[in-house]
Amino acid sequence: MSISKGATTVTTTYTSYQQITQNIDKSIERVAKAPDVARETEYYLSNIGDIKSVDEFMADTRLYNYALKAHGLEDMAYAKAFIRKVLTEGVTKDDAFANQLTDSRYANLATSLNFEAQGAAATSFDKAQQGVVDLYMRETLEQEAGNDNTGVRLALYFERNASKITSAMDILADDALAQVVRTTLQLPMEFAAANIDQQAEFFERVLDIEDFQDTEKTGKFLERFTAMWEMENPSENYDPLAVFGSSSGYGISPDLLISINSLKLGGS
Repeated sequence: MSISKGATTVTTTYTSYQQITQNIDKSIERVAKAPDVARETEYYLSNIGDIKSVDEFMADTRLYNYALKAHGLEDMAYAKAFIRKVLTEGVTKDDAFANQLTDSRYANLATSLNFEAQGAAATSFDKAQQGVVDLYMRETLEQEAGNDNTGVRLALYFERNASKITSAMDILADDALAQVVRTTLQLPMEFAAANIDQQAEFFERVLDIEDFQDTEKTGKFLERFTAMWEMENPSENYDPLAVFGSSSGYGISPDLLISINSLKLGGS
């Protein structure tokens, strides 16, 4: 639905979300053709296969930044010692650094570039090449959507990650997912400050977590989210950066800062 105001047409959150998802392949194709995206993608695919170690990967700023953005970790590019530890320890062992972090994006990065398990061959696998490119395109699409309407970016992000949700804690571990659920359930801001176990118990009680494995049910959930978001943030009247600030799932949580500060930062 679009709302006309004089000579201006305001596209609602739901309409914008639908326009993107109804033909997601075309939306991503459009993003891929952008000159800057095409240039960085060509560089990544042309060079990543030559990388044989974590050190070589981190020494190439363009490859490093591309892979981090693909995994939604663009804001963490400065924390090189932290990222090095993630990649060096990998994900094979239960006590690996990435597996100890509540944010699954780090484990995903270490899985895509699995130097710990695959050594010099890590970048020869499709998940390290086209797999990373696919993630980069989707991340760029979501960021682009968020420039116009943060609610659309949240909906796209939730849709992409819904099938990974198996418990209330999976939602609460990701501020962006939690924001979508709180908005959909019309919970007050104070709810986020409640005891984490109490929040989890409430979500388990009012949500059927298994529904997020069903794309149709997830779609219905996001229809409600976009409607609630529009009520709280009319399309012509909101701060597009508010949700994705430093306290969001795309920023840095206090526990993560503690982990970062325990390392020497700035390593190449």
